[in-house]
This record gives sequence, C-alpha cells and structure tokens, in this order.
Amino acid sequence: MNDLWLNLPVLAQDVLMTLGLLMPAALVGAAILRGYAPWPVVTAMLWRFRWANLAFAVLIAASVAMGVGLLAQERGLRKGTAAAANKFDLIVAAPGSEITMMLAAVYLQPSDVPLLDGHIYNEVANSENVAVAAPLAFGDSYGDAPIVGTTEDFARYLSDDRIDGRIWQTSSEALVGALVDLRIGDGFTPAHGHGDAAEGDAHAGVEITVVGRMGRTGTPWDRSILVPVESVWEVHGLANGHAPERADQIGPPFDADYFPGTPAIVVHAEELWASYALRSAFTRDNETMAFFPGTVLSQLHGVLGDVRQAMSLMSIVTQGLVALSILIGLFILTRLFQRQLALLRALGAPARFVFAVIWTYATGLLVVGAALGLALGVVVTAVLSRILTARTDIAISAPLGWAEVHSVAAFVGIASLLALLPAVAVLRHSIVAGLRV
Repeated sequence: MNDLWLNLPVLAQDVLMTLGLLMPAALVGAAILRGYAPWPVVTAMLWRFRWANLAFAVLIAASVAMGVGLLAQERGLRKGTAAAANKFDLIVAAPGSEITMMLAAVYLQPSDVPLLDGHIYNEVANSENVAVAAPLAFGDSYGDAPIVGTTEDFARYLSDDRIDGRIWQTSSEALVGALVDLRIGDGFTPAHGHGDAAEGDAHAGVEITVVGRMGRTGTPWDRSILVPVESVWEVHGLANGHAPERADQIGPPFDADYFPGTPAIVVHAEELWASYALRSAFTRDNETMAFFPGTVLSQLHGVLGDVRQAMSLMSIVTQGLVALSILIGLFILTRLFQRQLALLRALGAPARFVFAVIWTYATGLLVVGAALGLALGVVVTAVLSRILTARTDIAISAPLGWAEVHSVAAFVGIASLLALLPAVAVLRHSIVAGLRV
C-alpha cells in the first residue's frame, strides 16, 4: 500500500489527502441526512438570524485566513531567500561565521569581517573552470543604498547582462540597482558607513556618476549601487589593485602586491564539479573558508521548518479555539429558535430530523466560514508578501498551496464532528420546556 501511494503523482496524493481529511464530515453527513431533506428549514434559520450567522462566518473566515496566510508566507520566504542566493554559487572568505559572511555577501547586511589578500584572490581567479571570481568591497553608502565595489563580469552576471545605459569605464562611474532612486546621469557623493552611523562628509569632493541601471533581480542588490572595486579602494586612500604603471586600469587582473584586500570572493564555476573542487581547495584552516550559500540556507530553512511546525500548531490551536467559541455561540443561537424546534417535534417531526437540521445548520456555517477564509487567505498572503518584500528587498511570492488546503480541510473535518454537540443539546431539552420559551 505504501508503494502504491508513493507511486501516485503528487497532484493525486494532494487530492486524496484533501478528500481523506474531509471524509469525517462526509460520512457523518451521509449518516445524519439519510432519508431527510432539512434544507428548507436550515435556509429559513440562516435567513432569520442572518446577521448573527454572518458574524460567526466572518469570525471563522478571519481565523482560517490568518492561519493559511502565515503558513503560505513561511513557504514564500524560504523560496524568496533561496532565489536571492541563486547567483552565488560559491563564496570564498576568511575563516569565520558562514552565516555572517552569507548575510554580508548575498543579502548586503553590514558586517565587520577580515580580508583576503591579493595572492589568494589571484589563486582563486586563476583556478581551472572559474568563469567569474569577483572581489566585493563594502563600507560606503548613499542614502539607504549600500555601495558595493566589484567587477564588470560580476555586474553582468548578477543582472543577466540586463543593463540600461552602459557599464562603467572609469572608477568614478556606477551602476544602480532597479530600485535605487537615482537616474542615469545623476551624480552623488558616497557616505562612509551605513544608516545612522554614516559619515556624510567623509568623502567630500568625491563625485560618482550613474551610467547604467541593472534589471530587476528580486534581491537586496536591487537597492545597491555597484562601482568598480577600484573606486572603493581609492576613495579610502588605498592602492587600487594595480601597479602604478597600470593605475588607470579597471578590473582584473589585479596585482597582488597592490591589492588592498576583499572580505569575500564570489565564484561562479563553469561546471558543478568544479565548484566542489574549489570548495575543497580553499577550505583551509586559519587561511580561507569556502562554502555554498545554498547549503547554509538549507540549515537556516531547517530552523524555519521548526518555526513552520510551531506556526502550524499555533494555527490549529487558534482555529480550535475559534471553533469552540463558534460552538458556544451556536449553543446560544439554538436557544433563540428553541421554540420553533420544539414546535416541529410537537407536530411529529422525528428527533433525527431535528438533529439533522441543527447539525446541517452548524456545519454549514463552519464550511462557509472556512471557504471564505481560504479566499481571504489569498488577500492576506498578498498583503504580507508586499510588506516583507518592501522590508527585505527580496521578491517574495506566496500563493496558497495544497498545504493550506489540507489545513482548512482538517479544520472542516474536525469542526463537523464538534457540530454534533449543539444538535445533541437541543434534543436533550423537553418539548414542553421548549414550547414555554
């Protein structure tokens, strides 16, 4: 049986899982409604107390929407962060924290890390099958945009060569990310540092001109400004990576003796096996570390997986509490039409028919609320995605998936069983007591 399940297409598994979670509601409904058609009475009850019914349905919908929205958002965040690291096959840096270095190189989070010298850079750049070996230089900013020094090859690789305008030709020219509030032809003076700690007048007299704009990448690099790595070194009074006789050169090769250092080298290899070979070659104690950002992300996603389980549990508990409150409300509502139900029983309506009316009424509210919640969840996830994208500069898209459908189906299945309680409570009241209400 297990082999049969594993051999089914993923879509078939998801559909069958959904049907299985709804099975309790279907079986209970078939047993209760067999031989009866309580729909006219249920419809009248829904209309008679329409505003109270609407309030209960909205409450259920809000609970379901928040639950599925949070679950979908966690999945979207994982996908977004993974997509942002796609261009960073391998990072070579000084020994230290891989997470800190990944946050600095991939997500442009300011960090204080040691530097690699020019000899190591040349060794990496001259390795077999290396297509791109880009040094990164941090430290300056303009407004909220970090300024990153790098090479032309990396700028083209990062943007898939989608550049409006042109690439830089001198150390006083720059490319801006798709979301940077600068136009081609604008000039700016870099500030030393980032955020509130930035020193606006530290590089007074330095003027950099925007000559190109990169296409949207869906990563924090969309809010960055890229300049030749020589520009960052020169602004800080350092050598620019080239011997005096080649001082005007932009880009590699670099002279190791005039290479001020780089916190990270982003490496793109022509073959996958070459990336693994480079990682092994440059994982050296007390000298360099080489790591795959994707591997580090998978570890972080493992933590997020635990968070997802906690969020799922919180969602289930929340929905359970909401369902319990709804059932309490239904107990109260049944008191409102207790006289009508007692009159039905006095006129000869079978107890099972009255039971079917109450169960159908209660389950109908739960199902309608859950369906509205699933639809509202689409709106919730879209809003949360926009907020997170604006806060992190990572393109996050979180459409509802089968996991969220399964969550709602489980809620409906369990709630349909709980809906038996109000029906039992109604039948426990005597007909005479009901008519006196």
